[in-house]
Amino acid sequence: MSILRSTSFFNSLGLIFSLSLSNSVWAQTPKASTQSMPLSPKVESAQQNNINKPSSSGKLSPQDIKSIQPSSNLLLRPNKPSEVEIKVNKPITLKQAVELGLKNNRDLQAAKLGLERAQAGLRAAQAALLPTLNTNFQFDYTHSSNSEIVNQVDFLNYQNALVTNPFVSYQPIPEDSTNLAWAIELDYSIYNGGARDANIAKAQEQIKFNQLDIERQIEQTTFDVTQAYYNLQNADAQVLIAQASVEDTTRTLRDAQLLMKAGLGTQFDVLSAEVDLSTAQQSLVQAFANQKITRKQLAQVIAVAQDVELTSADEIAEAGDWKISLEESIAKAYTNRVELDQLLAQKEIYRQTAEVALAAIRPQVSLFANYSYLDNYNDPVGSGNGYAFGVKANWQIFDGGAAQATAEQSYRDMDISEVNFAKQREAIREKVEQDYFTLKSNKENIGNTRKNVELASESLRLARLRFQAGVGTQTDVINSQRNLTTARSQFLQAIIGYNQSYNALQRDVSKIYIYK
Repeated sequence: MSILRSTSFFNSLGLIFSLSLSNSVWAQTPKASTQSMPLSPKVESAQQNNINKPSSSGKLSPQDIKSIQPSSNLLLRPNKPSEVEIKVNKPITLKQAVELGLKNNRDLQAAKLGLERAQAGLRAAQAALLPTLNTNFQFDYTHSSNSEIVNQVDFLNYQNALVTNPFVSYQPIPEDSTNLAWAIELDYSIYNGGARDANIAKAQEQIKFNQLDIERQIEQTTFDVTQAYYNLQNADAQVLIAQASVEDTTRTLRDAQLLMKAGLGTQFDVLSAEVDLSTAQQSLVQAFANQKITRKQLAQVIAVAQDVELTSADEIAEAGDWKISLEESIAKAYTNRVELDQLLAQKEIYRQTAEVALAAIRPQVSLFANYSYLDNYNDPVGSGNGYAFGVKANWQIFDGGAAQATAEQSYRDMDISEVNFAKQREAIREKVEQDYFTLKSNKENIGNTRKNVELASESLRLARLRFQAGVGTQTDVINSQRNLTTARSQFLQAIIGYNQSYNALQRDVSKIYIYK
């Protein structure tokens, strides 16, 4: 259903405001060639640059999409005005905006990197399932400049050794000594108190958490892009409303001047119309500024190139009908929202963290095997080697209560996760109810405000005819203009509000997107 056109709202005989329930909502006839009051320089500049009109040139081509993609250098920091100057202005549809957002959004990229990090963490935890192999090598040369004293000390040690072993032989230490030592050892942990299994389970839960976070971020990005797009459409609509108000007040000022020249009006009427025109022009300038801001917000959430500005290509229309009841919406939200699943995964992570802490005061059993080689090139005995294998066991029976206290911290974290789960569940229900009732009210207001626009339009037409005929007042015309501007704004706000509530409900229920 088409809502806005960028054609003129008026013709020389007055405002013609036609409403079609099946097709066009606002379809104004072109204005005949008449002399109008000049606009402010800012307003004229904005209109000449055509920044107020939403484009309807269709979808972006693959070449257009390529031209608006951001730089692959994430550390790029422009330092010249020319590097951040807007050079590309592209119209984009809501569907294209969502697709680009899912590709470029920085938060979503960070979530995907977080998953890769968690996967690396799992590989690190699984490494404990394999044995470890260690080796060391040492080659040294030693020179002693006072070997006689060293040998005397060594000989005394030899004499002491004879007491326990009379077959020991004495070998004096040479002045120069060259040594080679090499060893290799294989270790395998049979049981480490459950820490290995707990670390693997913890890493697996962390991967699950990050996978859920990617899904959450996909839904959030879709929501954010859609909301930003609707905000831009609203800004475009407010520009058109402000333009219509400027044209209305311009015409009223012209009528007041003509009536004063004919002796049927007063200077007060002219001054009142000039004040009203100035106010309308200020509103238009502000609407242009808001339009610029919302365009940049859309570009930011999509993360397009620095020199790109996006405009809305879709016309304002109702997003769709919400066909499920409030109760069914709440139930689907409880089932689909990944935030609840993330809290459950987080609780399991804390459980495994407690197991890792308690493993410190449980038995540790491992197998070992080693081989060593030693050679002193200055020793006539020659080289030697040996090997060993066996079982090692260790049990720290008491650590002052540190392991138990650390585990208690994780148990309390588990309790906090349960509290957060209940809190999140209640927040989800509240948000679904809020957006559901807002959606219903905006749906009803669309019909009411549409009727108000029709009535205000007719009221302004009659007030202007009465004023031109000398039987009405300038105040009646000004009030009718303001009422029409308000009615137009309320009508568009109802449609935009309905679309935003519809989008919010989709986010609330999460996987409802698959039903579109």
